[in-house]
Amino acid sequence: MAQEAAAEERPAWYSEPCCLGIDEAGRGPVLGPMVYATAWAPISKSKELKAMGFADSKTLNEEKRERLYEAIQAQGSMLGYEADVLSAAIISGKMLSRERVSLNALAFESTCKLIEGVLARGVNLAEAYIDALGDTTKHKERLSQRFPGVQFTVEAKADATYPIVSAASIVAKVTRDHALRDFVLQEAAGISTQFGSGYPADPETKKWLEASIDRVFGFPSLVRFSWSTCNPLLEQHAAVVKFEADADDAPGQQTLNFGGRAAGGAAGAAAASSGAGRHSYFRARKMQRVGLAF
Repeated sequence: MAQEAAAEERPAWYSEPCCLGIDEAGRGPVLGPMVYATAWAPISKSKELKAMGFADSKTLNEEKRERLYEAIQAQGSMLGYEADVLSAAIISGKMLSRERVSLNALAFESTCKLIEGVLARGVNLAEAYIDALGDTTKHKERLSQRFPGVQFTVEAKADATYPIVSAASIVAKVTRDHALRDFVLQEAAGISTQFGSGYPADPETKKWLEASIDRVFGFPSLVRFSWSTCNPLLEQHAAVVKFEADADDAPGQQTLNFGGRAAGGAAGAAAASSGAGRHSYFRARKMQRVGLAF
């Protein structure tokens, strides 16, 4: 019964051969989320899609993007869309976890998540156009293996070539803009929201980062603290964190490296694994850290 109800709610045009486009916004900034978005439509509506005037969101001013985004929302009879928002906390947590996940891996999984979501809606997906960086041939091969029934086109600057990717680009950009505009800095009410473009090279963003550091807790959750921009600022402005070490094995105190790898490279990792430098309570009980609690 549930499947029948879902089929009744599904738009009739979903059964037609459809294409989708995928693009992202916010890959490079040190602030805010990275957003991947998709838009999909019947292949038979290609002319109508082109006539809507979609373009690479970076070439449009804010007013034009907002107007086109509203047009996308109003075109339920021939156009669908969805966004996947990866917060700064998620990005940093993944990239700095014990089993580090690269930004490219996060991007690939977000792309696959969007495609799976479209297929789960019952869309008859025949073609997919992906805007991607790096080795587009390898990216296409991986997607084709994961979704063998879909014909993929993976290109750099696809958002300037294919209207369906342009539509996805607009969804991604507007979604990220709204996320930044509406973000609530819960860490401290006194932190300014005038943070510039969010890109590491922006002087206003750099100034905001320096002014927003808490000496104990570091940056607000808006910040991707896994970015190389952040570690020098923490080392300079935040309090040094030290922990007790066994006097016989590790003279002095060890310093916690904020955003980077532990000092010592492979040797440091080996020492952590063996227990050297850890409190005698844990060593006496042969306790080792095997994972993160949360």
